[in-house]
Amino acid sequence: MKACPKCESQYAYSSGDEMYTCPDCGFEWNPNEFVDSEILKIVDSNGNELKNGDSVIVIKNLPVKGSPKPIKAGTKVKNIRLNLESDHNIDCKIDEFGAMALKSEFVRKF
Repeated sequence: MKACPKCESQYAYSSGDEMYTCPDCGFEWNPNEFVDSEILKIVDSNGNELKNGDSVIVIKNLPVKGSPKPIKAGTKVKNIRLNLESDHNIDCKIDEFGAMALKSEFVRKF
């Protein structure tokens, strides 16, 4: 069994012709040809690699639709979840705002 390079699931299985498939995210790859790509890594504004569960700090004021006030620079966000499917690649909860999706370019690792 090979771990999925996209979501790190341990339940990937061989789908024939040396291909592997992840049942959790649907990613398919050939482990003989797969090179750990920059595409699968999410980095913060300083180039540090982010992982699920990391804490980050917002580096600039971010306007929020439907809210009269922005998320202020310096806001700490704990326990992030990475989302490789969207350009807003960080899912998190922020006090006073609730569930949010942020772009990694506007945060730095804490």
